[in-house]
Amino acid sequence: MNHLAVRPQPLGIFALPAGYLVLPPSDKPAAGPALAALLRGEIPAEWPPEWRFYAHALAGEVTAALAALPPSTDLVTRYNRYVLAGSHADDLMLHTLLDGELACLQGVAAFTMGHRREPPPLAGATGEVRALVLVAHAAAAIEQGDIPAADRHFAEAIAAAAPVSPALAGQIALNRAELAMQHGGELALITRWLQQAIDYIPPENLSEVRARAAAQLGQLLQEHANGQRGPLQAAVRCYQEALRFYRRETHPLEFAFIQNNLALAYLAMPMTEAGDRLRGAIAVQALRAALSVYDPDQHPHEWTSARLNLANALQYVHSARPAEHLLEAVAIYEDLLQRRDPAADPAGYARILANLGNALAHLGIFAEARERLLQAEQLFAQIGDEPAIMTVRELLANIDQHEAVGK
Repeated sequence: MNHLAVRPQPLGIFALPAGYLVLPPSDKPAAGPALAALLRGEIPAEWPPEWRFYAHALAGEVTAALAALPPSTDLVTRYNRYVLAGSHADDLMLHTLLDGELACLQGVAAFTMGHRREPPPLAGATGEVRALVLVAHAAAAIEQGDIPAADRHFAEAIAAAAPVSPALAGQIALNRAELAMQHGGELALITRWLQQAIDYIPPENLSEVRARAAAQLGQLLQEHANGQRGPLQAAVRCYQEALRFYRRETHPLEFAFIQNNLALAYLAMPMTEAGDRLRGAIAVQALRAALSVYDPDQHPHEWTSARLNLANALQYVHSARPAEHLLEAVAIYEDLLQRRDPAADPAGYARILANLGNALAHLGIFAEARERLLQAEQLFAQIGDEPAIMTVRELLANIDQHEAVGK
């Protein structure tokens, strides 16, 4: 019976091929801390010599990983060599040599690599090995379109992994939530599974799984908040948690996306408390952070959206320098109008015109404000947006009132 000498193994925690590799035993002092780090989803500061192949695999250096494997023909080494560069013939050979949990793992690897059509049977597998086999069964069920069966396999996999490999359990919980999101699952269940993924991984672990789950949970809470302060505050906490991992230097696009969402969550909160002015300022800072990443040529949609959000925030957020903020908002609106085609997107163009007219009116530039608002009204009339027309007419009436008072 092929037993694994090192348990638990960091299976499934890292991307392939490292996520399927098996660590051989090591009596070096670095082995214990290295294993603990790997089980947390972290890269060890020091590796025992026997595990250098794993370090190379984590770095994507498959050739170096193969070279670092010992020259022996023991079954664990042969299995690892198969994971790194195996063929269908290697699968057939190992299938006759392996049994027990190592055979289960090799069956999972063979299924993933397309060398077998079916995942292996559980065959008495326990802990993180059982969890990995169940994940393979979930993948097979997804391929067959049996989403309920895939969900059941994920649930069993989480239960198997949680006592021995919380990081793996968190990864599987995230996969379960993402599967439900893709197939119209219940919001309450998706929220619970995303929170489960976060809870399995301690906050001191700067894990991408925890950060991804937090970001997705924040999005769900924000999308279904309906302007309620509680869910929006929870979404903000999720985004702040995600930003502990997604830094501008390491994950710029994720950083920018979350900063933009963070700003929108702050701006959507009802302005009823003393601290709301501070939240508005934080929202402006978050949008500027997003725009430090987005480029109008490389990310035109994201850049335009963040710029428009910034202009709106500058116009409506309380500030000690309102005129300065309004002038910046006007400049942004004018720039965005130059980049928009009113024929292709009349509604979007009209909304920018209306916002620009409102900002100009707040600055007391009434003639130009009226011109922009009348242009917006005409476009809204063309597309039949009656509520927008009424809003524009209210703004025009306010301008008339201010001008009448000033005479």
